[in-house]
Amino acid sequence: MLPKLAENKQEITEKSLQSATHALILLPVSKTLPELAGSVELKAVMKRRDLKPDALAKSPVAVQLPGGTLAVYAMLKPDASTFEAHELVRKGLALLLAEHPKALTLAVFGEADFKARAADAAVYSALVNAVQLPSRKTKPETELKTVQLFGHQSADGFARVQALAEGNSLTRSLTVQGPDELTPGVYRKRIKALAKQYGWTVEEYSFDKLKKMGAGAFCAVAQGSPAKDAAIVRISYKGKAGKGKPVAFVGKGICFDTGGHNLKPAKYMQGMHEDMNGSAVVLGILAAASKLKLPVALDGWVALAENHISPEAYRQNEVVKALNGTTIEIVHTDAEGRMVLADTLTLAARAKPQLIADFATLTGSMHYALGSRMSGVFATSSALAHQASRAAIASGERIVVFPYPEDYDSQLDSTVADVKQCSMEGEADHILATRFLSRFVGDTPWLHMDLSAHSCKGGLGAVMSDANGFGVAWGIALLDSLKA
Repeated sequence: MLPKLAENKQEITEKSLQSATHALILLPVSKTLPELAGSVELKAVMKRRDLKPDALAKSPVAVQLPGGTLAVYAMLKPDASTFEAHELVRKGLALLLAEHPKALTLAVFGEADFKARAADAAVYSALVNAVQLPSRKTKPETELKTVQLFGHQSADGFARVQALAEGNSLTRSLTVQGPDELTPGVYRKRIKALAKQYGWTVEEYSFDKLKKMGAGAFCAVAQGSPAKDAAIVRISYKGKAGKGKPVAFVGKGICFDTGGHNLKPAKYMQGMHEDMNGSAVVLGILAAASKLKLPVALDGWVALAENHISPEAYRQNEVVKALNGTTIEIVHTDAEGRMVLADTLTLAARAKPQLIADFATLTGSMHYALGSRMSGVFATSSALAHQASRAAIASGERIVVFPYPEDYDSQLDSTVADVKQCSMEGEADHILATRFLSRFVGDTPWLHMDLSAHSCKGGLGAVMSDANGFGVAWGIALLDSLKA
């Protein structure tokens, strides 16, 4: 649950600062320190550390004020990107939130445009980091209850910022839950509860139903689990003016990935409860869109399963038939994500949306290519690629658009089936996975995001936790571009 947000038009005064316990003060970049609340103490600290004023644009500085307030000062460049603003604010807030305060004060100074951008960044980061993620520690940390802002009055009461924080927090809260807490069966119940909360409709395709339908790619992965609780779930949101073709968001929801018969070593199995992050991103986007009451129609399709090792688990060299009739030669059982997505994308395409965008923690290759601070995207057209890039700039969730030319298909040629699931060589697997998935979207415009940045040690952008909810803000920005 997000903390209470209190807005205030006036700039922070010495008196109001002294009444605060923890305060973040954001200033425009300057070569001189302005005269403001706490400036005497700030100047003394800067002099002691031999720092010039504009050093605050790189590293926020914490100051202990005489009344006991811990105040952090930072400067934002006027041309700072959304990502850069989020990063700097996160660093400043980290100095404050480390003490687990119950209340937080934010103050912005400068021209109106600057204050609006700074306030959005500060409020978003404060709200998203205030939410406590699921934990089974016996002594929970103190929860941030209120956030007060000085210096700017938002026209919408920060409704958009709060919706994005709520969607991001939902995504992270689902992602970090252990495999004993969030099985496919439990996840399905959680989705139904969320549907009641946000007014969604839910349609489930159970394992047995999918088997009868001929969804052999999904069922090949799901059959290894003794629970047989796997399912593809369709969640629909229809805004008041959301007529016409919906936008479809598709998410990989592997609640735990052992690798199957091609068993992962312990080092690479650690953290595999987060292999359902793509599905959590879809739910986070739908939650934010619902909170904002966006006038669009959205379909969320999540593929919920576990990749187990068992006598029933699928094996190398098997040939399975996907829902669209494509036969697939199994090459590696740890390439399960593209299998469950294949049939899920087919279902999404059959509903004839205007666009499909899928999210998946899919390949190690993308992580090797980009690390954990950006995610990779593939698009079926240059116009769509540009929309994806603009959404990344606006949201502060950075991407790199990759090509996926047809000549890579030769590496997926099979002598016994229509296509190989992957290549044993491992070269450019992020591209090969995309070439494989492209067989299941038909002519529908399509974006594929390989979530290499879903977890970044120490946080990323506005978010302090390793699991950062990457993709939610990008998804809402993408919807904005479609409306434009």
